[in-house]
Amino acid sequence: MFRNIVGISLLISLLSCSQAKEDDYEIFRYNEVSAVSSLDPIYARNQAMIWINTQLFDQLVRLDSNLNVKPSLAHTWEVLDESTRYRFHLRTDVGFHGDSLQLTAADVVFSLNRLINPKNASPGKWIMDPVKKLQYINDSCVDIILHQPFPAFLSMLSMAYCSVIPKNIDASKIGKKPVGTGPFQLTAWHESNKLVLRRNPNYFMKDEMGVQLPYLDGVAVSFVPDKQAAFLNFLLGEIDFISGLDASYKDELLSFEGDLRPKYTNKYKMLRGPYLNTEYLGFAFENKPKNLDARQYKLLRQAINYGFDRALMMKYLRNSIGIPAERGMVPYGLPIGTANYGYSYQPDRVKQLLVQAGFPNGLGLTKVKLLTNASYLDLCEYIQAELAKLGISLEVEVLPPSTLREMMSTGKASMFRASWIADYPDAENYLSLFKGSNKAPNGPNYTRFYHPMYDAFYEQALKASSDSIRYQIYAKMDSLVMSQAPVVPLYYDEAVRFCLKEWEGLSPNPLNMLDLRKVRKN
Repeated sequence: MFRNIVGISLLISLLSCSQAKEDDYEIFRYNEVSAVSSLDPIYARNQAMIWINTQLFDQLVRLDSNLNVKPSLAHTWEVLDESTRYRFHLRTDVGFHGDSLQLTAADVVFSLNRLINPKNASPGKWIMDPVKKLQYINDSCVDIILHQPFPAFLSMLSMAYCSVIPKNIDASKIGKKPVGTGPFQLTAWHESNKLVLRRNPNYFMKDEMGVQLPYLDGVAVSFVPDKQAAFLNFLLGEIDFISGLDASYKDELLSFEGDLRPKYTNKYKMLRGPYLNTEYLGFAFENKPKNLDARQYKLLRQAINYGFDRALMMKYLRNSIGIPAERGMVPYGLPIGTANYGYSYQPDRVKQLLVQAGFPNGLGLTKVKLLTNASYLDLCEYIQAELAKLGISLEVEVLPPSTLREMMSTGKASMFRASWIADYPDAENYLSLFKGSNKAPNGPNYTRFYHPMYDAFYEQALKASSDSIRYQIYAKMDSLVMSQAPVVPLYYDEAVRFCLKEWEGLSPNPLNMLDLRKVRKN
């Protein structure tokens, strides 16, 4: 049987993308538009890598669909020494793929130290910045000691970067021959073409009824780079679901109100939910227009925030997938104190602000250059047209994504379109974008915003004696940022998925993770 050994017939069926259920084997098939060059979890920086890593590896803790921290490789933990020491008690029934090696605390220490090692140049190294020391206690117990309290740290350990691999292997080969404890294990991988996983028959997790997970026998991942071609493959039944909404097929699938069009409702279902991603425009504080002083520049930034209708933008350009960002940078779904700040469409307010800035007839020939990539050109052109009606001229320039990122990082982009997808479920993840010490290129503060009161609030939040106090400080921070307007929040995204009606267990979560352990056909 497949649960003990991979049969030739199943492997052929997986690689040929034949029927999802064949010879009593249930295979789930999906496509990634981005090719994957490594399966080493310390390099899992994009969604394609994270989704595959989620099937292969486990971490000390995991997040449920409501973003609550739950046991995984650690069955319990304690927070000691005024929240600076995390003591994890490991399961003793966890083995690594295809081997007799059992999980121990030494594997945890080894795996997390790989993140720190500068030779590995892991993009996830920042996760370990709060860590002072990793301490092996015994085979089933490990301590992680922090420099100071950091409330979000526990949830950060659920990230793919923190996956545990065995210490008794050649870690340099893990990228091509991954060995983890996850629900699936690698069977075949043809880069830029197909990746095949099979069920881990010794996986340690069970469902609520005591049934061993995962339900699926295998997973087949294709790598078709064109999103429209992948959509056609979905309609032809060659893949089982698609995630996200691309301009090439959004109007075909959805109405402007965000409903699945009638011709698809009999066969397919749409699953949607909040996604911790804020789309925004940013201003580089150190690269402002030369003919504006600091006061005028601030008034202009505020005017732009008031100058377009976010609700109409979402309806006609995003088919109502997403929530207009009229609150601040922190999206819905994350706890934060009372939020009574932000920007809505107020054209009269725009005119008042321009008058205060000394431009009663608009900016005239003064133009602000907005940099974007091709995927968001329609959105930027909409904002450009709406602001032009109010006397604010934007020049929109399209750049390759890599060039845009470089210009943002080096401060050469005076105004840019960007997004921030949460790495972990805490508002601090968004608010760190404006911390003075995080100025790019050393951190994610691409606007190079600095305000001493803001940084003081940040330190207060880390030391808050309760979550409720911390959330109120977060609200003050978000409010201060909005008053200074280094950014123009556009919308809070939603995760949207489409699949055949018979599939269950695919509902999205706020981090848009793909957890296939409980996916099956009904």
